[in-house]
Amino acid sequence: MRSGRQCSRSACGRPAVATLTYVYSDSTAVLGPLATLAEPHSYDLCSEHAGRLTAPRGWEVVRLTPEFVPVGPSPDDLVALADAVREAGRPRPPVAPLPEPAQPEVARRGHLRVLRGEGS
Repeated sequence: MRSGRQCSRSACGRPAVATLTYVYSDSTAVLGPLATLAEPHSYDLCSEHAGRLTAPRGWEVVRLTPEFVPVGPSPDDLVALADAVREAGRPRPPVAPLPEPAQPEVARRGHLRVLRGEGS
């Protein structure tokens, strides 16, 4: 399914297609396919920014795939969506009404209730 995540670069509103992470101990920037979940120490990039990515001097860029293009929903995504629609369309069993309170309410204020005591 389409992720809905956008490019992390400032003023860029394009959809993200790649995820950039850093391995500081190896002075390496790793650019791979869009991660399933957004991570706090990674950056989502659109195809334009992923293609133009450069690293600081002395760093290496590892590109896990040569091209990053937006992809549509997979067959598994479509099956999951169809199953969810079917489940939502099924009639629900009737819900039994809640039993009446054993003690009648005397007053109510917001979420608080005043109940009649046994001696009242």
